[in-house]
Amino acid sequence: MADSLGVAVIGAGMAGKAHAAAYRTASALYSPVLPPIRLVSIGDVNAEFGSLAAKRFGYERNDTSWRAIAEADDIDVVSVVIANSLHREVVEGLLAAGKHVLCEKPLSDSIEDARAMAEAARNASSIARIGFTFRRTPGIAYIRDLIRSGVLGKVLHFSGRYWTDYGFSPSAPMSWRYKGGPGSGALADVGSHLTYVAEFLCGDIKSISGGRLSTVIDKRPLPLGAVMGHDHAAVSDTFEPVENDDYAVFSAEFGNGAGGFEVSRVAAGHANSLIFEVFCENGAARFDQRRPAEIELFLNDGPANENGYRQVILGPGHPYIAGGLAMDAPSVGFGQNDAFGYQARAFLEEVAGLSEAESLPRCATFDEGVRNMELLGAVTESALNNGKKITL
Repeated sequence: MADSLGVAVIGAGMAGKAHAAAYRTASALYSPVLPPIRLVSIGDVNAEFGSLAAKRFGYERNDTSWRAIAEADDIDVVSVVIANSLHREVVEGLLAAGKHVLCEKPLSDSIEDARAMAEAARNASSIARIGFTFRRTPGIAYIRDLIRSGVLGKVLHFSGRYWTDYGFSPSAPMSWRYKGGPGSGALADVGSHLTYVAEFLCGDIKSISGGRLSTVIDKRPLPLGAVMGHDHAAVSDTFEPVENDDYAVFSAEFGNGAGGFEVSRVAAGHANSLIFEVFCENGAARFDQRRPAEIELFLNDGPANENGYRQVILGPGHPYIAGGLAMDAPSVGFGQNDAFGYQARAFLEEVAGLSEAESLPRCATFDEGVRNMELLGAVTESALNNGKKITL
């Protein structure tokens, strides 16, 4: 095991700050088995954003070039949390420099680049993983346990939606999120989460059909200054066309069962609504990200007149919580930020050389990231061909 691990985060935006905070807390989760974690650098081309994030989360410095981080001898582990179109160059450069890389989803903005990144990861001397953060959500992991253990049993039907509203206002400023080809909008942004969650629970998707992509706000005003995350900053009176999708819908067939999916970035009133139900041979379960410390569970084990969903409050007996919160008592509650902490901890455990038996479940591989992009590509292909069925 290394004497210590130096950490950097490239990207000081909304998700970048989540990664930065997660590394800060990771060594305080569970048993103290990690080497000392050194918080070294926040990288961002906007020096002000990078400096503020570094000061806020206790990193030693900020850099304005990813190459400076790649060349730094005091950095071992890097999270890449920048625009999808920039992932390949940065990730491949970091891997060539021997850094361990945790890349945000989706892996890239094109399947060709994603496959090239996966090839680079297979040939690297260091570890490369992708952040499928919702796999770390205790409620989702618990529902998976209920399916796999046979309590819920074979999946029959999955119904999921991921509604967000960061783009519902026509005055929301233009950013990289609104640029790119078909399928690179809401589908790639939040549909990537929904699809990997569905496969995490239900197994591999075998085919996609009924794909539909819609752009309902066709132009956006240019911002007057730098914009972070989903901020609604001051804008000019110059507009640029929106190139990708505000809304997407599709159906899927699993090895067992089928499912329906809907994603949006223009669902007013739904800031971050990942909601699904999974229906199985012995009952069903429901999850709502707005209430992450509980699930609803229906088990068909009593008189029909008394059956129905019941609330299950998550606590130390459920995945990740015991030891994963400073106060891990029942009903304390937790949220999406905690899942980033579990993800960072899992990645650091693998980098530090802890065995799988001693560690949290491993982070997803780049090959799994390619698989996720292939699913999104199939949705896009279906949509461009009037909902045609696409076999995977």
